Amino acid sequence: MTETVYERFDTRADFNAAVDRLLEQPGRELRIFDPDLASLRLNDPARLERLERFLQASRVRRVYVVVHETDHLTRQCPRMMALLARYAHAVQVNRTHDEIRELQDAFLVLDAAHYVRRPSASFFRGAMGLGDENDGLAMRSRFLEIWAASYPAVSATTIGL
Repeated sequence: MTETVYERFDTRADFNAAVDRLLEQPGRELRIFDPDLASLRLNDPARLERLERFLQASRVRRVYVVVHETDHLTRQCPRMMALLARYAHAVQVNRTHDEIRELQDAFLVLDAAHYVRRPSASFFRGAMGLGDENDGLAMRSRFLEIWAASYPAVSATTIGL
């Protein structure tokens, strides 16, 4: 049993450091909920390298993403779109249905043990928990509820555009 680590953060730099630490943890399923993904730097080469290493570590690893709006991802993140094309079997991006678009928090949860969360996606204040299965399991359950109220929305192909 590993020791639980809980750390708070208040700045963009600390938030991004927490995300990078999360991506280095062992795990199988990364679940991300964010209104538009803008704060996650998904066009940054170092961030994409970490995501790709996560996916390359095992054929069973998966990334599930739910957003309210897809514009930032599809228009401002060509590197992430290229990663999505290479790992179309392992990455799925959904968009929320209208009835839950008022949700304004943001979080990443790896399996049910590690997470980074911000109570309001408008601010960088939040917390990271590593090895925290109580909160991690609750966040995973919440993600599954959000996932159930979403639909596939981003494809790596440009057919029909």
